[in-house]
Amino acid sequence: MKSVFLTKEMNELENYISKESIADLNVSSVKAGWHIEHVLLTVTKIYTRMESSNPGKYKNRPNLVRMMMFHSNQIPRGRANAPEMVIPKEKITQETLYESYAMAKTMLSKFDDLDDNAYFKHPAAGYLNRDDAKRFIKIHTEHHLKIIRDILKINN
Repeated sequence: MKSVFLTKEMNELENYISKESIADLNVSSVKAGWHIEHVLLTVTKIYTRMESSNPGKYKNRPNLVRMMMFHSNQIPRGRANAPEMVIPKEKITQETLYESYAMAKTMLSKFDDLDDNAYFKHPAAGYLNRDDAKRFIKIHTEHHLKIIRDILKINN
């Protein structure tokens, strides 16, 4: 099996699943488990969209938000709302998180099999091809890991 990009980040997320019910309203209005599920949903939705995209229709369009995000390698906290499709809807439990984790990990392992110009449209960053999507996923995952660490009061 190929190596999975985001291995370190995914391992860290997996380690936090057992702490899914912890909250700190000074950090976030939702529990740690919400952030974990949101990250995993984001991975699966992006992969699914890219897998069904038509690479021949991809056009690299300039986008200021993407440019700023990629330049800073971060997403500012509290500035954006998650799109409806990646907002967890089900009751979040350790069991559901492990299921979502397994699915996301499988999709991450197949990312490099996608065409270079497989793409998806991010609501703010615009059209992202495979490599830009991987970069976005890494930045997005780290953004939520920072929030989870703050909720759990873990210094990394």
